[in-house]
Amino acid sequence: KRICFDTSRCLPSHKKIHKAEDPHICLDCGRTFRIHTGEKPYKCTECGKCFSAPGILTSHKRIHTGEKPYECLECGKSFSRSGALTLHNRMHKGEKPYQCLQCGKSFNQKVHLKSHERIHTGEEPFECTECGKTFHCSSTLTSHHRIHTGEKPFQCLQCGKHFSTSGGLHVHERSHTGEKPYKCLECGKSFRKCDHLTSHRRIHSGEKPYQCTRCGKSFSNSRSLTVHKRIHTGEKLHSGEKPYKCLECGKCYNDSSSLTYHNRIHTGEKPFKCIECGKSFKDVCSLTVHKRTHTGEKPYKCTECDKCFTNSGALTCHKRVHTGEKPYTCHECGKTFRYNCSLRYHRRLHSGETL
Repeated sequence: KRICFDTSRCLPSHKKIHKAEDPHICLDCGRTFRIHTGEKPYKCTECGKCFSAPGILTSHKRIHTGEKPYECLECGKSFSRSGALTLHNRMHKGEKPYQCLQCGKSFNQKVHLKSHERIHTGEEPFECTECGKTFHCSSTLTSHHRIHTGEKPFQCLQCGKHFSTSGGLHVHERSHTGEKPYKCLECGKSFRKCDHLTSHRRIHSGEKPYQCTRCGKSFSNSRSLTVHKRIHTGEKLHSGEKPYKCLECGKCYNDSSSLTYHNRIHTGEKPFKCIECGKSFKDVCSLTVHKRTHTGEKPYKCTECDKCFTNSGALTCHKRVHTGEKPYTCHECGKTFRYNCSLRYHRRLHSGETL
């Protein structure tokens, strides 16, 4: 039977099997034995790195040339190695041939299975030389090292922001594209991160897996438990710490009530309703100010001219008439304004937007 190859470079190496030109090549299967000897006679002329087989060197050279000859027929993504394409194809097929005998979880790569198995055995062979922390897999250690070095090699092409991991960059890019691939089957709400969906699902299930060992109170997420523990320890928030995070946009707050209020921006919820006109508001303060339009109450008085206002914000803006303060500056021409709305109106002159 005749064997064919996709590149001319593979044929000479194959012929050595028949001619036995290389003593390290098995005549039955063609595999090399340099894995055991440690010999690496094939050197890259670009970077000087050495390899045990010519095929590995050929694949390595594509790092320098950028060549990616193996293309996925499903999505068009290209790869420099055929093995990488094989692994990628399993994503489309949903194929996960490597199964954990302990819990039954399956993986599309053997290396991922090996890392997972260490969760059951407790083995953490990869140790950080800086702080001594240990990890299940080498990739996690590599990412951890960047905490010490401050290295952030992954850059967003949209905004220039840098990240320490490719996964962090990938998730961040969804803030530009608006992609939310993780969808709740209960209510249809979508999320950018898988762990955000996991936390959200507990709203429907009522699950609270994080329990305080001091009082037995349970929480749906670890962050809430961490904040709760401070009640027992008396520990206060560190300066600038904001432990309450929005699962939609990632914005953080230093108390739960602020997060609850913020969440209404995403949900559109307006639970505070005016009994006079039926208008609804996101918070009780906005409702209180609105009620004054019906009662005519104006409790905020200017000490300069005795003019009165329904809310403190309106009084603050009015005081600028007396002080001459103009805190809003146009970055295009340097012109300053007393009110933010005046600046927004002015910016349309530069943008060419119709007034």
